[in-house]
Amino acid sequence: MKNLVVLTGAGMSVESGLSTFRDAGGLWDKYPVMQVASIEGYLRDPGLVIDFYNQRRKELLGVQPNDGHRGLAALEAAFRVTVITQNVDDLHERAGSTRVVHLHGELTKVCSSRNPNDPRYIRRLAPEEYEVKLGDKAGDGSQLRPFIVWFGEAVPQMETAIEATEKADIFVIIGTSLNVYPAAGLLYYVPSQAEVYLIDPKPVDTHSARHVHVIQKGASEGVKELTALLQP
Repeated sequence: MKNLVVLTGAGMSVESGLSTFRDAGGLWDKYPVMQVASIEGYLRDPGLVIDFYNQRRKELLGVQPNDGHRGLAALEAAFRVTVITQNVDDLHERAGSTRVVHLHGELTKVCSSRNPNDPRYIRRLAPEEYEVKLGDKAGDGSQLRPFIVWFGEAVPQMETAIEATEKADIFVIIGTSLNVYPAAGLLYYVPSQAEVYLIDPKPVDTHSARHVHVIQKGASEGVKELTALLQP
């Protein structure tokens, strides 16, 4: 069974109705990025940051996986699929994907403010717990914070993502500008003999000289076309 590795970004979930961060009218237009996505912003005003992610969780309750998410999950019938996502939503899992690597953390999880990556204090929230408050404590006594990789923080899942990418027979990029590192650098770890596909309705600079099969469509239509192309 061939290894199919997929790197997804915000464009993967936009058809589900989730707000993107970087596009015009996106969340970064409404909130200064360093205010809500950096440790400095969190230390300056933890209440604002906690509430920002409470609102993002509430958005999750009103959306469903789209046909792109479901199409990737369906490919597990024919390929060993690993999804590496820059998204913090849980739509890949809800669609049925069983191997998902979250580079930037997970919105539905919280962790310790003192040591965010200590597995003893990382826990998944049930929907009725999505409203985290100041004073809610992790197991080590520190304030519960979102389990999100903020700007300037290490990306603990990067090594896992690189290991999967190095074994790819097929590598697919969906809905990401390839401007956010280290995720954007994953293409350099794709074996030279692997096929590479890019699904995005807008032109994307891959910063690479290698041949890329471009499917200039949104996630749902693009995954549908990809599935047809991959049929033996």
